[in-house]
Amino acid sequence: MSTSAATADALGSPVPVLSYSPLALSVPGRPVDLEVRVTAPESGTDLPVILLSHGHGPSNNLSSLNGYAPLVNFWAAHGFVVIQPTHLTSRTLAHLVADAPGAPFFWRSRAEDMPHILDRLDVIEKAVPLLAGRMDHTRVAVAGHSFGGFTSSLLLGARVTDPETGEEVSVIEPRIKAGVLLAAPGRGDVINGPMGSALPVFGTIDFSTMTTPALVVAGDEDDSRHFTDMGPDWHADPYTLAPSPKSLLTLFGAGHALGGIPGYDVAETTDENPERVAAVARLALAYLRTELYPGDSAWQAACDALTAGPNPLGRVESK
Repeated sequence: MSTSAATADALGSPVPVLSYSPLALSVPGRPVDLEVRVTAPESGTDLPVILLSHGHGPSNNLSSLNGYAPLVNFWAAHGFVVIQPTHLTSRTLAHLVADAPGAPFFWRSRAEDMPHILDRLDVIEKAVPLLAGRMDHTRVAVAGHSFGGFTSSLLLGARVTDPETGEEVSVIEPRIKAGVLLAAPGRGDVINGPMGSALPVFGTIDFSTMTTPALVVAGDEDDSRHFTDMGPDWHADPYTLAPSPKSLLTLFGAGHALGGIPGYDVAETTDENPERVAAVARLALAYLRTELYPGDSAWQAACDALTAGPNPLGRVESK
C-alpha cells in the first residue's frame, strides 16, 4: 500500500486553496517591509498555522514567498494556513538591502521575521479575503528548508553565539508548538568547508536547548561539502543532538532538495522525485497534525505506510 493511500483517511480529502500575495507588513527598523504569502484552504475554521522559512538556494524567486509550492499547496489543501515570509536574504531583495546591518545572510533578522508575523495574525486575517476569523492562533508550527531549517531550529530553542559580539543568542518562540526541519544544518564543530568562514554563526549552534517537538527530515545522499566533510549524517544532527521529543525521517536516495520541495520542476533539484516530495509533504503534515492535536492518528498512519511496501522511500525513528 502506498503512503498516499494509507494516510488519505487520516489526513482527509484535499480542498481547493486560496493564495494571497504579497501582503506587506511594516516592521520598524527593517530596511524593507516584510512581505508574506498566505495560502489557505477555501473552507474550514479553527485552521492551524505553519510558518515556512525558505532556504538560500541559487534561484532568484524560490528563496522568497514564491517558493515551495509542492509543500504549501498540499498543506493548505489539507487544512493548514501557510504563511511564507520573504526574508532579507532573498535574492529578490539583494539590490535593496546589500548595505543593511546583518547583510548578506541576516541570520538574526530571519528568525525575528516569524514573531513579527505572529504578532500580526489579526492583521493578516483581516487583510486576506475570506480568511477573517478562520485561523487558530494557538496552534502554530514552523517549517524550514536548508538555511530555513537553521532559522527554524533557533525558533524551536537552539542557541547560537553572535560571532561579532560573543553574545549567546536565544530567540525561542513559545507560540510555536512544533517544527519540521528539512535538510537543516547540523553541528558546528565539524564545519570545515568554505562556507564556514562566510557563516561563522553556523559553527556555534547548540541543539541541546532545542526543546520544542520537531521532525527532522534528512536525505541519505545530502552531502554538503561546502560546509563539512562529515557527510549526510550532518543533517541528522538536529535530531541526534537535541533533547526529546524528536523524530527523524531519513529519505533514501535524497539530496538537498529532498526530491524537489523548493518548487515544481526547478533546475536546482538534483534528485527530482515527485513521489519523494509527496512523501515529505504527507509525513510532515501528519507529524504536525498529531503534535498540534494530541490523539490524532495521522502520524502513526503515515509512519506505518512508509515502511509497509517492498521498496520504502525512507525510515522513521523517534525518541
